Amino acid sequence: MWIVFLYEIKYGFNFNDYSIYPRKFKSLLGVFASPFLHSDLSHIVNNSMSFFVLMTLVRFFYQKNYLKIFLLAIVFSGFLTWIIARPAYHLGMSGVIYVLASFIISKSFFSKQYNLIALAFVVIFIYGSMVWYVFPVDARISWEGHLSGLLTGILLSFFFKNELPDTKRIIVAPENPLFMAHFNEQGKFVANLPFLDEEGNLIVDEEE
Repeated sequence: MWIVFLYEIKYGFNFNDYSIYPRKFKSLLGVFASPFLHSDLSHIVNNSMSFFVLMTLVRFFYQKNYLKIFLLAIVFSGFLTWIIARPAYHLGMSGVIYVLASFIISKSFFSKQYNLIALAFVVIFIYGSMVWYVFPVDARISWEGHLSGLLTGILLSFFFKNELPDTKRIIVAPENPLFMAHFNEQGKFVANLPFLDEEGNLIVDEEE
């Protein structure tokens, strides 16, 4: 996206017409092009930072399908934006960013793995405020693109339901035995709470 942005600046081009314009068939190309188009420097800088962080997390934890997740994020979120958005040009990587964030959070909680749940809370802490921008709070922002990304990320978390990251790649420091007792050897959440026997030893029901 930086290559496109710098090319526009250097040669005086404006590729906004190649972004998504809802419900116009000639604008379907914008589904693929719009994530790489940005309106100004502030727009691309903000999107670049968020995209780099979230895509790195997806690349690390979902090595087998990270590229497929990225491509499906572009297609599904872009096409949904093309269907539901108001008549205007919609461009930028933010729709894909919402896909990645909602995918990480949804997939983490569905997996019931403590390491991924912790990751989800980190993403929520950093990017939780983004949820406000799936509503029409600012006419200059494509909230439709953000909403499309949010829904797409949740959808993809179901699509990749059976894929879990390689737990060997995740470093875990079990300093807190009471917390760790809630999870089995595979890192999956154990529903029943731990309790102590008469001698004060921790007992955990191994059934999930």
